[in-house]
Amino acid sequence: MKRILVLCTGNSARSQLAQGYLQHFAGDRAEVFSAGVDPKGVNPVAIQVMAEDGLDISHHTSNHADEYTGIAFDYVITVCDNAREQCPYFPSAGELIHHSFSDPGHTPGEDRVTSFRRVRDEIKEYSREFINQKLRA
Repeated sequence: MKRILVLCTGNSARSQLAQGYLQHFAGDRAEVFSAGVDPKGVNPVAIQVMAEDGLDISHHTSNHADEYTGIAFDYVITVCDNAREQCPYFPSAGELIHHSFSDPGHTPGEDRVTSFRRVRDEIKEYSREFINQKLRA
């Protein structure tokens, strides 16, 4: 079984969405975690938009990246530029991957929920492709 860690700044939205989708698409082929460099708690809008797509992340917690430094991960994925800059090296990462997604709820001219849905859909497609490429059955 592979271990995947998703890192973001606040571990409130992007990394939570990615954790949910990566786990969904990987099933029992991977164990997926998420963390932040400055955790803020899981954003309720992230929980809402995932529920709209049939995934429950209400049980997720917002954790600090330091909690995971002793765990060997096959993949560590940073999903925002700040996390990549603050964690350019993660001691237990087999492969460090970066894919930046825009910060949902902070897009000018786009309402908060629409922004979360757009980023959710981008992360969903990225996660599906990642699992298909890295964890072929």
